Amino acid sequence: MDNKKATRNNRLRWIAIMFVSFIAGCSSLPASLTDSEPTDSVSSTEVDEATLRAERVAAARESDNVWDRIRAGYGLAELDSPLIARHERWFASNPAYIERMVKRASLYLYHIVEEVEKRDIPMEIALLPAIESAYKAHAYSRARASGLWQFIPSTGRLYGLNQNWWYDGRRDVMAATDAALNYLQKLEKDFDGNWHLALAAYNAGEGRIMRARKHNAKRGRSTEYTKLYTLKPETLNYVPKLIAISNIIADPQKYGIELPVIPNEPYFTQVDVGGQIDMSILAKKADIPIGDLYDINPGFSRWATAPNGPYHLLVPTDHVDKVITALAELPPEQRIKYARHKIRHGQTLSSISRKFRVGVRAIKQANRLRSSRIRAGRNLLIPLSSRRITASVAGNVTRPIRRKPAKAPVGHVALMHKVRPGDTLWSIATRYNVFIYQITRWNAISRRSVLRLGQSLKIWIKPGKTPGTAALSTPDKSQG
Repeated sequence: MDNKKATRNNRLRWIAIMFVSFIAGCSSLPASLTDSEPTDSVSSTEVDEATLRAERVAAARESDNVWDRIRAGYGLAELDSPLIARHERWFASNPAYIERMVKRASLYLYHIVEEVEKRDIPMEIALLPAIESAYKAHAYSRARASGLWQFIPSTGRLYGLNQNWWYDGRRDVMAATDAALNYLQKLEKDFDGNWHLALAAYNAGEGRIMRARKHNAKRGRSTEYTKLYTLKPETLNYVPKLIAISNIIADPQKYGIELPVIPNEPYFTQVDVGGQIDMSILAKKADIPIGDLYDINPGFSRWATAPNGPYHLLVPTDHVDKVITALAELPPEQRIKYARHKIRHGQTLSSISRKFRVGVRAIKQANRLRSSRIRAGRNLLIPLSSRRITASVAGNVTRPIRRKPAKAPVGHVALMHKVRPGDTLWSIATRYNVFIYQITRWNAISRRSVLRLGQSLKIWIKPGKTPGTAALSTPDKSQG
């Protein structure tokens, strides 16, 4: 016990020294990786831990690097687990993984840090999406969990995250972050301020954690997180993994990792768009790459915002003025408005067009139909504006289709096709003289997959063969 106390006091003394160094102008702020329970004094200076942490946080707020704010706000209690070192070794031996994850995190991390800091909770929680989703906003698990914070449908709805054909709040960066922090704070309260148990409950559910503790208590065993051996390995590794990535962020050089600076400023700003809008039209008018707009608005499952809201978009902060101007100049008829119609038995495109007073051609263009044949039970988008609809390339699909790409056909070379406005699987197949089923196999997608602007598709062609008109007679099955 004396050795542990000495170790803790040494760490706190080290933090105090580094805090003074930060004030003196250091470019980064080393901080305690894991704080223990509050102590009455730090060595002879008698500096209260909570006060010291608050001062570190306030000082780091002036830094140019958001990593400094994260390090300064660490506040989880120490965890005695050999699993931490195991995960540290894994992260340290996979720098490319860290690099990709940090690149994704750079879009969202400032906002998450701001929200965590407002609630005065341990800043390690800002790194929780690294464990949950690797900061992939479209991450989707076998348990049907989705988004940065990996909410399952029921928990998402419980915390106010709407989910429908147009929009999934679990992927909405701002809404899901708010919901996740609400949930975590509720769990922390349920477990009497024990963040280790709260985090474990976020992973496994509070019921499982309570049952595991009850099981241990009946047998006279410790009910601390690391002693709950009836939990699944995933849950027992969950908090150690979070602490491991926190340790690496605290001292990347120690682990041979290079962390690029993430500016301590907002990457995006929320703008009220006043109603449903085609994101590709707005992106073009505001001179924003459509991919950038999709990246920070993953909550929208289609190419347009939801007809019934939310009526806001996140836009790159340096484009806010252009977006506001574009919205002011955008004619109402260009704010494409759609209804979703489920085809009933006996209906035809003509009868549906009469019902909604929309031309058959507009419906076909909006749904990329090559013929007038439709099937009962399928859904159609019905454009409700008077303007003739030209199909825009849609946004991200609600649920990624998990297939394996087909093997490369013998004697062929690969080309990469970048999806452009108006592209369909049919037009791409025609351009490269291949068949739709081949494109779907080569790229592990289905005929119903929604293409995204800028998406890369692999096309295999024979050497020397140039794109042209597809020979639609007999497909060569050996290519697929």
